[in-house]
Amino acid sequence: MANHTFPKDFVWGTATASYQIEGAWNKDGKGESIWDRFSHTPGKVLNGDTGDVACDHYHRWRDDIQLMKDLGIKAYRFSIAWPRILPSGSGKVNEAGLEFYSQLVDGLLEVGIEPYATLYHWDLPQALQDKGGWADRMVVDAFVEYADITTRALGDRVKNWITLNEPWVSAFVGYRDGHHAPGHKDLNEAVAASHHLLLSHGRSVPVIRKNVKDANVGITLNLTPQMPASQSLADRKAANYIDGYINRFFLDPLTGRGYPEDMVKAFENSMSFVQNGDMEEIAVPVDFLGINYYTRNLVRADEKDNQPQTVFREGVMTEMEWEVYPRGLYNLLGRVHFAYGFPAIYITENGAAFPDDKPVNGEFHDPDRVSYIKEHLKVVNEAINIGVPVKGYFVWSLLDNFEWSFGYSKRFGIVHVDLETQKRTAKSSAKWYSRAIAAQSAEID
Repeated sequence: MANHTFPKDFVWGTATASYQIEGAWNKDGKGESIWDRFSHTPGKVLNGDTGDVACDHYHRWRDDIQLMKDLGIKAYRFSIAWPRILPSGSGKVNEAGLEFYSQLVDGLLEVGIEPYATLYHWDLPQALQDKGGWADRMVVDAFVEYADITTRALGDRVKNWITLNEPWVSAFVGYRDGHHAPGHKDLNEAVAASHHLLLSHGRSVPVIRKNVKDANVGITLNLTPQMPASQSLADRKAANYIDGYINRFFLDPLTGRGYPEDMVKAFENSMSFVQNGDMEEIAVPVDFLGINYYTRNLVRADEKDNQPQTVFREGVMTEMEWEVYPRGLYNLLGRVHFAYGFPAIYITENGAAFPDDKPVNGEFHDPDRVSYIKEHLKVVNEAINIGVPVKGYFVWSLLDNFEWSFGYSKRFGIVHVDLETQKRTAKSSAKWYSRAIAAQSAEID
């Protein structure tokens, strides 16, 4: 359809994450998270930034809901802070934490915004990390307990649930690369963490279904197309390896194919932590797959030993040095649908960081972000038209926020946040997105 008009039931949303916006890191009984510990450790986060205050959403959620209402946003994807519910990771429940999210949900529903709740967006209780974290199997039971408590409390009103956000990042960036909490650098820990994350997902899905009538349950993966820099055999092998590392190592077990043999061999891991029945539990049917898409990778084999060590990008870049490549999302959607067959797909994150923190006559103009969102929505529409069941799109992010190890140096928000005054100001991208929602079309000026 040339006018890129979306189906009437298409879900138009925006997304955030608890540690990135809430602040109130030690208020009202909340326990310490691995990101509290990590960001408070000197040298881990740019400029020594922390999420202690962030966007102060914990105190300003009513204003943020009104902001979304004014923009015409129909759905809000937020994450729940596990240590706000269970300060020690399991055991005693912090009722004040449940009440915060209960009020947030009620506030959303009162203005007609559908809540989409993510149970885990990286802020593991530090008490569980002290026992081994995701690398230890004990965390699986703790997560299921947390999922049970939270969905029993909120499931009468929240029907859309995402178990995990980007388990690849939790496992490999947190336990192998050390760039994210808990900051470890151990491949074997990362592989074990991947398995325990997936097992936590698999075991919690039936619990959520039991607690939530008419539940819509899924998981969100960060999927990145891996394209060879040339048609040489070495480059194609390198791209296939990175594809296995980031994409197939999670897609395959979720769909009953087990872990890719080439990756298990490459990791040189015994996978001894996999127990009988685990893979069947991981492959529990879901209602949807959430896809977070930002860019593609071009992969070139290292000239010395042909190892896939060089991943680079070209063309227009965001501030994260990620190439702007909308066509990659179209290709990815086609691949995931036709190769894996999930019943539905949501784009649970898509957005870009650009240097737009200086107003002009009181306005924050971000034409690069407008173009980014517009062009990605167009290819989502094209994918729908070839039969890919994309049911919704959540722009990342509602607010300029704490961008993990980059601190506050990267701004993804369609709404500007003055970190000193906490004043919110809708950027041009927010206003464009509002018009797109009203028109149900990406083909607007």
